[in-house]
Amino acid sequence: MFDRFTLTHVDVGPATLRVRYGGDGPPVVLLHGHPRTHVTWHRVADALVSDHTVICPDLRGYGRSSKPPAGDDFSGYGKRAMAGDVLALMRELGHDRFAVAGHDRGSAVALRLTLDHPAAVTHAAFLDGLPISEHLGRIGVDFARQWWHWFFFAQTEKPAERVISADPDAWYRFTDEHMGAEAFADLRAAVHDPATVHAMVCDYRAGVRGDWADERADRAAGRRVTCPVLVAWSTRDDLEELYGDPVAVWRAWADDVVGVPIESGHHMAEENPEAVTAALRDLLRR
Repeated sequence: MFDRFTLTHVDVGPATLRVRYGGDGPPVVLLHGHPRTHVTWHRVADALVSDHTVICPDLRGYGRSSKPPAGDDFSGYGKRAMAGDVLALMRELGHDRFAVAGHDRGSAVALRLTLDHPAAVTHAAFLDGLPISEHLGRIGVDFARQWWHWFFFAQTEKPAERVISADPDAWYRFTDEHMGAEAFADLRAAVHDPATVHAMVCDYRAGVRGDWADERADRAAGRRVTCPVLVAWSTRDDLEELYGDPVAVWRAWADDVVGVPIESGHHMAEENPEAVTAALRDLLRR
Protein backbone atom coordinates (compact mmCIF):
# COMPACT_ATOMS: atom_id res chain seq x y z
CA MET A 1 0.00 0.00 0.00
CA PHE A 2 1.44 3.39 -1.12
CA ASP A 3 4.74 1.66 -1.98
CA ARG A 4 5.93 4.54 -4.17
CA PHE A 5 4.88 7.30 -1.79
CA THR A 6 6.52 9.40 0.90
CA LEU A 7 4.63 9.74 4.19
CA THR A 8 5.20 12.97 6.10
CA HIS A 9 3.53 15.82 7.97
CA VAL A 10 3.47 19.29 6.42
CA ASP A 11 2.92 22.51 8.38
CA VAL A 12 0.51 24.65 6.34
CA GLY A 13 0.13 27.40 8.95
CA PRO A 14 -3.15 26.98 10.81
CA ALA A 15 -2.85 23.18 10.64
CA THR A 16 -0.33 20.40 10.13
CA LEU A 17 -1.46 17.80 7.62
CA ARG A 18 -0.46 14.16 7.41
CA VAL A 19 0.15 13.54 3.71
CA ARG A 20 1.40 10.92 1.31
CA TYR A 21 2.79 12.00 -2.04
CA GLY A 22 4.63 10.37 -4.89
CA GLY A 23 5.06 10.05 -8.61
CA ASP A 24 6.03 12.37 -11.42
CA GLY A 25 3.84 14.20 -13.87
CA PRO A 26 0.80 16.49 -13.67
CA PRO A 27 -0.22 16.87 -10.02
CA VAL A 28 -3.56 15.70 -8.63
CA VAL A 29 -4.67 15.95 -5.01
CA LEU A 30 -7.20 13.42 -3.67
CA LEU A 31 -9.46 14.51 -0.79
CA HIS A 32 -11.29 11.95 1.34
CA GLY A 33 -14.71 12.23 2.98
CA HIS A 34 -16.24 11.42 6.37
CA PRO A 35 -15.10 9.48 8.37
CA ARG A 36 -12.25 8.30 6.15
CA THR A 37 -8.60 9.29 6.05
CA HIS A 38 -6.39 9.71 2.99
CA VAL A 39 -5.75 5.96 3.07
CA THR A 40 -9.17 5.39 1.46
CA TRP A 41 -7.47 6.34 -1.84
CA HIS A 42 -4.64 3.81 -1.70
CA ARG A 43 -5.68 1.69 -4.70
CA VAL A 44 -6.56 4.70 -6.86
CA ALA A 45 -3.38 6.50 -5.85
CA ASP A 46 -1.24 3.45 -6.55
CA ALA A 47 -2.68 3.34 -10.09
CA LEU A 48 -2.42 7.07 -10.87
CA VAL A 49 1.13 7.45 -9.55
CA SER A 50 2.55 5.78 -12.66
CA ASP A 51 2.03 8.99 -14.66
CA HIS A 52 0.95 11.67 -12.19
CA THR A 53 2.23 13.29 -9.06
CA VAL A 54 -0.39 12.17 -6.53
CA ILE A 55 -0.93 13.92 -3.20
CA CYS A 56 -3.22 12.43 -0.54
CA PRO A 57 -3.66 14.44 2.69
CA ASP A 58 -5.76 13.90 5.76
CA LEU A 59 -8.00 16.98 5.91
CA ARG A 60 -7.61 19.09 9.02
CA GLY A 61 -9.25 17.39 11.97
CA TYR A 62 -9.37 14.00 10.26
CA GLY A 63 -7.02 11.06 10.68
CA ARG A 64 -3.65 12.15 12.01
CA SER A 65 -3.75 15.75 10.82
CA SER A 66 -3.85 18.38 13.55
CA LYS A 67 -7.06 19.57 15.15
CA PRO A 68 -7.17 23.40 15.21
CA PRO A 69 -9.82 25.11 17.36
CA ALA A 70 -13.26 25.24 15.76
CA GLY A 71 -14.09 28.74 16.99
CA ASP A 72 -17.48 29.94 18.17
CA ASP A 73 -18.80 29.91 14.58
CA PHE A 74 -17.06 26.61 13.69
CA SER A 75 -15.21 28.32 10.84
CA GLY A 76 -12.09 26.43 11.94
CA TYR A 77 -13.69 23.47 10.16
CA GLY A 78 -15.28 25.40 7.33
CA LYS A 79 -14.50 24.41 3.78
CA ARG A 80 -12.72 27.72 3.18
CA ALA A 81 -10.24 26.87 5.93
CA MET A 82 -9.79 23.32 4.64
CA ALA A 83 -9.35 24.52 1.07
CA GLY A 84 -6.74 27.02 2.27
CA ASP A 85 -4.86 24.16 3.90
CA VAL A 86 -4.83 22.19 0.64
CA LEU A 87 -3.69 25.19 -1.40
CA ALA A 88 -0.85 25.85 1.07
CA LEU A 89 0.10 22.16 1.04
CA MET A 90 0.31 22.05 -2.74
CA ARG A 91 2.42 25.20 -2.86
CA GLU A 92 4.70 23.81 -0.15
CA LEU A 93 5.18 20.73 -2.35
CA GLY A 94 5.95 22.94 -5.36
CA HIS A 95 2.64 22.86 -7.26
CA ASP A 96 0.99 26.15 -8.25
CA ARG A 97 -1.58 24.44 -10.49
CA PHE A 98 -3.12 21.03 -9.93
CA ALA A 99 -6.20 18.86 -10.36
CA VAL A 100 -8.39 18.06 -7.37
CA ALA A 101 -10.75 15.17 -6.68
CA GLY A 102 -12.95 15.12 -3.61
CA HIS A 103 -15.25 12.41 -2.28
CA ASP A 104 -18.19 13.06 0.06
CA ARG A 105 -17.17 15.94 2.40
CA GLY A 106 -13.97 16.22 0.38
CA SER A 107 -16.05 17.24 -2.62
CA ALA A 108 -17.18 20.34 -0.71
CA VAL A 109 -13.53 21.21 -0.06
CA ALA A 110 -12.78 20.67 -3.74
CA LEU A 111 -15.62 22.99 -4.71
CA ARG A 112 -14.37 25.70 -2.37
CA LEU A 113 -10.88 25.36 -3.88
CA THR A 114 -12.19 25.83 -7.40
CA LEU A 115 -14.32 28.84 -6.48
CA ASP A 116 -11.84 30.62 -4.21
CA HIS A 117 -8.69 29.78 -6.20
CA PRO A 118 -9.73 29.17 -9.82
CA ALA A 119 -6.27 29.94 -11.20
CA ALA A 120 -4.83 27.05 -9.18
CA VAL A 121 -7.23 24.27 -10.22
CA THR A 122 -6.87 22.64 -13.65
CA HIS A 123 -9.56 19.94 -13.28
CA ALA A 124 -12.10 19.09 -10.58
CA ALA A 125 -13.83 15.82 -9.71
CA PHE A 126 -16.81 15.68 -7.34
CA LEU A 127 -17.50 12.10 -6.23
CA ASP A 128 -20.73 11.25 -4.39
CA GLY A 129 -21.19 14.86 -3.44
CA LEU A 130 -23.19 17.97 -4.24
CA PRO A 131 -22.69 21.54 -3.06
CA ILE A 132 -23.78 21.76 0.57
CA SER A 133 -26.32 24.44 -0.31
CA GLU A 134 -27.93 22.13 -2.87
CA HIS A 135 -28.44 19.48 -0.19
CA LEU A 136 -29.82 21.94 2.34
CA GLY A 137 -31.93 23.77 -0.21
CA ARG A 138 -33.66 20.53 -1.24
CA ILE A 139 -34.48 19.12 2.18
CA GLY A 140 -37.48 16.83 2.14
CA VAL A 141 -38.70 13.83 4.04
CA ASP A 142 -36.39 11.40 2.21
CA PHE A 143 -33.31 13.55 2.83
CA ALA A 144 -34.18 14.03 6.50
CA ARG A 145 -34.79 10.29 6.90
CA GLN A 146 -31.66 9.07 5.11
CA TRP A 147 -29.25 11.88 5.94
CA TRP A 148 -30.44 12.65 9.47
CA HIS A 149 -26.87 12.49 10.75
CA TRP A 150 -26.18 15.87 9.12
CA PHE A 151 -28.52 17.51 11.61
CA PHE A 152 -27.52 15.34 14.56
CA PHE A 153 -23.86 16.28 14.01
CA ALA A 154 -24.65 19.95 13.34
CA GLN A 155 -26.59 20.68 16.53
CA THR A 156 -24.79 21.43 19.80
CA GLU A 157 -27.49 21.09 22.47
CA LYS A 158 -26.94 17.31 22.71
CA PRO A 159 -23.45 16.83 21.28
CA ALA A 160 -23.03 13.85 18.99
CA GLU A 161 -19.48 13.21 20.16
CA ARG A 162 -20.63 11.52 23.36
CA VAL A 163 -22.82 9.08 21.46
CA ILE A 164 -20.22 8.25 18.79
CA SER A 165 -17.27 7.86 21.14
CA ALA A 166 -19.22 5.62 23.52
CA ASP A 167 -18.81 2.84 20.91
CA PRO A 168 -17.21 3.98 17.63
CA ASP A 169 -17.27 0.51 16.11
CA ALA A 170 -21.01 0.17 16.65
CA TRP A 171 -21.65 3.68 15.31
CA TYR A 172 -19.66 3.39 12.08
CA ARG A 173 -20.08 -0.36 11.47
CA PHE A 174 -17.38 -0.61 8.82
CA THR A 175 -15.41 -3.73 7.90
CA ASP A 176 -12.17 -4.49 6.08
CA GLU A 177 -14.01 -6.27 3.24
CA HIS A 178 -13.10 -3.70 0.58
CA MET A 179 -10.55 -1.58 2.43
CA GLY A 180 -7.74 -4.01 3.17
CA ALA A 181 -6.27 -4.59 6.60
CA GLU A 182 -3.93 -1.58 6.72
CA ALA A 183 -6.58 0.88 5.59
CA PHE A 184 -9.07 -0.61 8.03
CA ALA A 185 -6.62 -0.25 10.92
CA ASP A 186 -5.92 3.39 9.99
CA LEU A 187 -9.62 4.25 9.87
CA ARG A 188 -10.39 2.42 13.10
CA ALA A 189 -7.61 4.29 14.91
CA ALA A 190 -9.04 7.59 13.67
CA VAL A 191 -12.61 7.03 14.84
CA HIS A 192 -11.41 5.79 18.23
CA ASP A 193 -9.72 9.15 18.85
CA PRO A 194 -12.22 11.50 20.61
CA ALA A 195 -10.38 14.56 19.27
CA THR A 196 -10.87 13.32 15.71
CA VAL A 197 -14.54 12.58 16.34
CA HIS A 198 -15.03 16.11 17.69
CA ALA A 199 -13.29 17.64 14.67
CA MET A 200 -15.32 15.56 12.19
CA VAL A 201 -18.56 16.65 13.86
CA CYS A 202 -17.41 20.28 13.71
CA ASP A 203 -17.05 19.84 9.94
CA TYR A 204 -20.84 19.34 9.81
CA ARG A 205 -21.49 22.22 12.20
CA ALA A 206 -19.54 24.47 9.85
CA GLY A 207 -21.49 23.03 6.93
CA VAL A 208 -24.88 24.36 8.03
CA ARG A 209 -23.41 27.70 9.06
CA GLY A 210 -20.56 29.38 7.17
CA ASP A 211 -20.29 26.88 4.33
CA TRP A 212 -23.96 27.25 3.45
CA ALA A 213 -23.67 31.03 3.59
CA ASP A 214 -20.51 31.03 1.46
CA GLU A 215 -22.15 28.98 -1.28
CA ARG A 216 -25.24 31.18 -1.35
CA ALA A 217 -22.92 34.18 -1.71
CA ASP A 218 -21.19 32.43 -4.62
CA ARG A 219 -24.50 31.94 -6.40
CA ALA A 220 -25.58 35.51 -5.78
CA ALA A 221 -22.26 36.76 -7.23
CA GLY A 222 -22.50 34.42 -10.24
CA ARG A 223 -19.29 32.51 -9.44
CA ARG A 224 -18.91 29.27 -11.40
CA VAL A 225 -16.43 26.45 -11.82
CA THR A 226 -14.75 27.06 -15.17
CA CYS A 227 -12.30 24.12 -15.35
CA PRO A 228 -13.32 20.67 -16.69
CA VAL A 229 -15.48 18.82 -14.15
CA LEU A 230 -16.18 15.15 -13.47
CA VAL A 231 -19.28 14.23 -11.47
CA ALA A 232 -19.34 10.58 -10.38
CA TRP A 233 -21.87 8.85 -8.18
CA SER A 234 -22.27 5.39 -6.68
CA THR A 235 -25.09 3.39 -8.22
CA ARG A 236 -25.76 1.59 -4.93
CA ASP A 237 -25.95 4.77 -2.86
CA ASP A 238 -28.82 7.27 -2.74
CA LEU A 239 -27.68 10.37 -4.66
CA GLU A 240 -29.74 9.53 -7.75
CA GLU A 241 -32.68 8.43 -5.64
CA LEU A 242 -32.77 11.76 -3.80
CA TYR A 243 -31.90 14.17 -6.61
CA GLY A 244 -32.43 12.46 -9.94
CA ASP A 245 -29.57 13.45 -12.24
CA PRO A 246 -26.54 14.72 -10.25
CA VAL A 247 -25.06 16.12 -13.46
CA ALA A 248 -28.02 18.47 -13.87
CA VAL A 249 -27.42 19.81 -10.36
CA TRP A 250 -23.74 20.43 -11.04
CA ARG A 251 -24.41 22.14 -14.37
CA ALA A 252 -25.89 24.99 -12.38
CA TRP A 253 -22.41 25.46 -10.88
CA ALA A 254 -19.97 24.49 -13.63
CA ASP A 255 -19.49 25.13 -17.32
CA ASP A 256 -17.98 21.83 -18.52
CA VAL A 257 -19.45 18.79 -16.77
CA VAL A 258 -19.24 15.09 -17.58
CA GLY A 259 -21.09 12.53 -15.44
CA VAL A 260 -20.08 8.93 -14.76
CA PRO A 261 -22.02 6.39 -12.66
CA ILE A 262 -19.79 4.05 -10.66
CA GLU A 263 -21.03 0.54 -9.90
CA SER A 264 -20.37 0.69 -6.18
CA GLY A 265 -21.58 1.53 -2.72
CA HIS A 266 -20.75 4.94 -1.26
CA HIS A 267 -17.02 4.38 -0.67
CA MET A 268 -16.24 4.00 -4.36
CA ALA A 269 -12.45 4.37 -4.15
CA GLU A 270 -12.40 1.25 -1.99
CA GLU A 271 -15.17 -0.74 -3.67
CA ASN A 272 -14.45 -0.04 -7.35
CA PRO A 273 -11.04 1.64 -7.62
CA GLU A 274 -10.64 0.56 -11.26
CA ALA A 275 -13.73 2.51 -12.38
CA VAL A 276 -12.79 5.53 -10.27
CA THR A 277 -9.28 5.54 -11.69
CA ALA A 278 -10.59 5.27 -15.27
CA ALA A 279 -13.00 8.16 -14.72
CA LEU A 280 -10.26 10.33 -13.24
CA ARG A 281 -7.92 9.54 -16.12
CA ASP A 282 -10.60 10.58 -18.60
CA LEU A 283 -11.06 13.85 -16.70
CA LEU A 284 -7.32 14.56 -16.59
CA ARG A 285 -7.07 14.09 -20.37
CA ARG A 286 -9.71 16.76 -21.00
